[in-house]
Amino acid sequence: MVDQTDAIRRWRLSIEFAALYLAAPLLIALFMPGRLLFPALGLLMVAGLILLWFTGGFDWRSLIRGWGNVPWLKVLVFALSVGVIAWVIMQLTRPGYIRPLTVERLRFLVMVWTLYPLLSALPQELIFRPLFFHRYGSLFRDERTALLVNALVFSFAHLMYWSWVVAVMTFVGGWIFARAYLRQGFPSAWVLHGIAGNMLFAMGMGAYFYSGNVVRPF
Repeated sequence: MVDQTDAIRRWRLSIEFAALYLAAPLLIALFMPGRLLFPALGLLMVAGLILLWFTGGFDWRSLIRGWGNVPWLKVLVFALSVGVIAWVIMQLTRPGYIRPLTVERLRFLVMVWTLYPLLSALPQELIFRPLFFHRYGSLFRDERTALLVNALVFSFAHLMYWSWVVAVMTFVGGWIFARAYLRQGFPSAWVLHGIAGNMLFAMGMGAYFYSGNVVRPF
């Protein structure tokens, strides 16, 4: 009876997982206007927090603890690496898109650097790290498998950009953020994600990651 109950629970979690991490990104990519990205992300974050609450057993203080575990030197190296990689990609794929650093562009970047970690990186991290590992981690046989699946669904969540560049970069980024979450805690994952996004936009990769630039291939 216990085995049957556990099987039913796993089946329900699997359906829920597929709806949240596969069906929702697919529907967003196929039908949602780009201007609704942030409202949709906010709605998914709220839904994720509610699911996390009903899961039980989650240490909510872990979301604000762990700042002392942030490996700041590694964060700096990571930021510089992302900047170099992004610059090389832009030079190879869209050299004409890179804008000169005018006063207006600097003001724009300051706004992006301020808002991106809060409005984009934070909701994504809540959905793809605490919710994923606490509520759905039991669906995977070991941590390595969970990390791989986490990176895959994080990449798939960016399908709406319809770009292989975005798919590859978000897969690698997803793996790094997930590993940081499991090793150092939520603040480390959030910091790495926020810095990665800021560096990408600073190097002109809004050409790939800005929803207003999205053109569906159909």
